Amino acid sequence: MAHTYVGRAVLAVIPARYSSSRFPGKPLATLDGKPMLWHVYQQCMKAQTITDAVVATDDARIAAACTQWGIPSTMTRDHPTGTDRVAECAQKPEFRDYAGYINVQGDEPFVSPESIDAVGLALRHQCGGTIAAVNAYCDLHEPAEVCDHNVVKLTLRTDGCALAFSRQPIPYPHTSTRLAYCRQLGLYGFTPSGLHAFATTLPGPVERAEGIEMLRLLERGLAVQMIKVSDTGIAVDTPQDLERAQAFIEHTRVDRSEPSGNTRNLV
Repeated sequence: MAHTYVGRAVLAVIPARYSSSRFPGKPLATLDGKPMLWHVYQQCMKAQTITDAVVATDDARIAAACTQWGIPSTMTRDHPTGTDRVAECAQKPEFRDYAGYINVQGDEPFVSPESIDAVGLALRHQCGGTIAAVNAYCDLHEPAEVCDHNVVKLTLRTDGCALAFSRQPIPYPHTSTRLAYCRQLGLYGFTPSGLHAFATTLPGPVERAEGIEMLRLLERGLAVQMIKVSDTGIAVDTPQDLERAQAFIEHTRVDRSEPSGNTRNLV
């Protein structure tokens, strides 16, 4: 796909592993007749700041499915995190010359191309600068999610970079009960030097405790620029989430078939 956006080349990498405690084989789960990875790849290629996109996997079944569906893929070793897989991909000769790399989660079939572009544009501006990574976030509106340990919260520095990430509610409402909370999204952009720093540094004590990849950079004193976007949509973590995603597609399809005067906004 040819893009018209003028700028430095950015590669979207979609890390994919077959094993999952909650949903084995999730990247190949069928969504509207196609593997979920196919939908993620299509969203990446709609983004104007993305030059190319590739699936990075250690599983032959996923690689075979990518070949079947015309999705570029590359084999990697097994890794503890998706970003470690992106870092290995970036060291391959065919991928070394990109100015930036965006880790796009393989379980978000509705990830917004506009959100990818927001991260990609900020990443292009930071190449050669002092920022190691760019991470998307959005406002957190649901009270239940503030205390949900599966939702990563964050606080910001005055310059818009990340101050802290935690699965606990931050900031703690010590003097106020009316606080605005922010949610980290699984859309990470890295400069080559930032990605190298991540891959060559062992997880620190806070990252090990929280299980949040971006803390590896913060613990090393590296800056992570935060970019506010709209929520990227339904993340598929379980078979029940897949059912929700299929229902969303079907509702959207019905929506588009309605006369323009009766169109409902389900997004």
